[in-house]
Order: sequence, then structure tokens, then C-alpha cells
Amino acid sequence: MVACTGFRQSGIRGAHNIQSSIMHYAKIIPVKIVETRPPAHDAKPKPVVCGGVQPAERLLDSLRRPMLDLRISVTDRCNLRCTYCMPREIFDKNHVFLPRSELLSLEEIVRVAESFVRLGVRKIRLTGGEPLLRRGIERLIEKLSALRTDSGAAVEIALTTNGVALAAKAQALKQAGLSRITVSLDALNEAIFQRMSDSGVQVKSVLQGIEAAQRAGLSPIKVNMVVKRGVNDGEILAMAEHFRHTGIILRFVEYMDVGSSNGWVMDEVVPAQEVVDLISARYPLFPVDPNCAGEVASRWAYADGAGEIGQIASVTQVFCHECTRIRLSTDGKLYTCLFAEQSDTDLRALLRTGKSDEEIRRAITNNWQNRSDRYSQGRHEFMEMPRNKIEMSYIGG
Repeated sequence: MVACTGFRQSGIRGAHNIQSSIMHYAKIIPVKIVETRPPAHDAKPKPVVCGGVQPAERLLDSLRRPMLDLRISVTDRCNLRCTYCMPREIFDKNHVFLPRSELLSLEEIVRVAESFVRLGVRKIRLTGGEPLLRRGIERLIEKLSALRTDSGAAVEIALTTNGVALAAKAQALKQAGLSRITVSLDALNEAIFQRMSDSGVQVKSVLQGIEAAQRAGLSPIKVNMVVKRGVNDGEILAMAEHFRHTGIILRFVEYMDVGSSNGWVMDEVVPAQEVVDLISARYPLFPVDPNCAGEVASRWAYADGAGEIGQIASVTQVFCHECTRIRLSTDGKLYTCLFAEQSDTDLRALLRTGKSDEEIRRAITNNWQNRSDRYSQGRHEFMEMPRNKIEMSYIGG
């Protein structure tokens, strides 16, 4: 068993170390913060909002950000114990997961999702835990893919998985109506992968899942690599080389301070620009415009036409000002930020006490309109305060 780096820095001492590390490394690692403000009259026009929602149709939060993306955690269980998400020291054999009765049923998920679509959501992503562990996931996708906006447009249904069970399910997921898929893979080297995932799972099982998704016609396929300094940063070039010329988009994710159990410290963050510079020295890259406004990943294309990579830089290139995501936890609570501490909106309680769809939509509307989250944008300030953030495995990454 591999202990999560920095995990022993827990409690008050850990908070002090993290805070000191943040303030120290903020001077070393450039952090780009973009304030939410109206564009200048001569500013370059922004790309179309993802989903093509017209301004008059949008539900806006207190910072004028539209609600367009719904992330649904369908289970809090996972078959890996990745050190940055579900460290085994916390999620061990004695950890108590949610009983089935507390999880939203598939029917409840669909009913809630329909209300979100009525309010402007154009993309639904199923997450976990590991969503492929949820019994009936194909049936859920089939129901969700049948949802239509008021104009009759289809809703994009996506899924994020660790890929372990994907080879056996890829074809069924496609047939059920899944639009596209993202697979988490942190290394090609067996020992490093197993250290990151704290498991005996072999890399080839994930690669076979990716190949099965390609054969099934799921496109585009994205692969997310969480980069942790001193652990898997030596795999960056190997991953880039492996996925060049495949049509698969490899995205590098900065190691984030999600939840309260992963022992996060700033000196384990590999800044996105460092990754770009490393790859570009071997395979020249140039920046590409986002597909649409609100896209969290920056895009970089290979100059030789071998495809592209992405960067999700929540630590050094924050994108709070454009975040359009709302999250539904496994047991039906709403969260408006990945770094949230608590929820004031329990949709499961409304569902199970006979509330109408109109009342559910009103609760969602109130939740979003009161939203003012900007954790990454104010990380240095927030880290000075005691926080007990919700774990990523509970609300989905």
C-alpha cells in the first residue's frame, strides 16, 4: 500500500503547512487570476456558449454565470484508491459508504435531470466514484439521452470513468445513447500507475477500455492525467507520445486541493505551462481557441498535425469566472463548486416528500441564483480559513 504524499500533515499542523506552502509557492508558480467583469467594447468576441443557449434563456448566478452543465455523481464507490481522490488511509475496508436506500434511484435522477434541462442545462456528465459500478447505468443513459430541450434539441450525455470496466461496457454505453467519454489514466508505467491508483489494476485493462470505446464509436475520447510532482511527472512525455496520432485528446490536470483527505501541498503541483513547455520542446505546440465559452480546458495543437492536448489548470490558471457547472451528489444534494463545504439544497428530500416538478425547479433556481463560488480564484484567502471540503468521490470530479 502506498501512502498519499503529505498525508501525515493532518489536522492543525497540516493546515498550517498547506497555508505556508501556498503563500510561498504563489511567489514561484505564476497564478493567473481573471476577474469577472463586462468585456471592453473593443474586446475580441468570445466564442459561442457551449450548448448554444441564447442569453435570454440563461439562468444566471450572482456573478452572471449561466447554468449549462450538470454533473451527476451516481455512486460514491470506486474500484481504485487513487491517492489524490480516495486515499486508502481514509477510504479503507472500514469506510462506510452510502446505503443503497440513500442513493437517488435511476428514476429520481431522470426526473431531476429533466428539471435541469428545462432550466437551461445542455450537457449532463455522469461521474462518481466510478459510475460504471452503478447497476443499471446503461438504462440511466438511455433515459437521459431521450431528454430534449424546449426547442427539441438533444442533451449531450457524457461520462467520466477510470476505464477498468470500460472494455466490457463500451458498446452498450454507445447503444444506450452516450455522447462521449473521458477516461482517467495517470501513467503508462505499470509501477507508477499502480502507485497513483493504489491498486493492482494493470494499465492494459484501461488501454483496452479506451480501444473498446474507439471501436464503439464514442468520440471524441478524452484521457485525463492528473500530474503530481515527484510521482508521475516523469510520464508526461510518454503519455503525449502514446496518444499522438490517435485522435484521442490527452488532457493534463493540475493536482488540486479537492476534499480534505488527499494531503494536498502546493509543491506537488506541476503548473500547466511547465507541461506545455516540456512537450513543446519535443513536439512543438501552438494554442488553439476554445470550442465554446465556458470550456475549462485550454487547447494546444501539435504543429505537425498529430492532434491536440488540453490543460485543466485549476490552480495556476483559474477559470472560476466562466464556470457553468452545478453538481448533484449521490444522495441528491446540490453543490455549486467542486471545492464546496456544504449544501443548502436537498433535492432527494423534495422528491421523497411529494414535491412537484415546479417546486424542484424553484429550489434549483434559488440555489443557482445565490451562487457566488470562486474558490480557485481566491484560493490563497480561503486557505487561511478552516475548511472541511466535500470529497470529490461524493460529488464527482
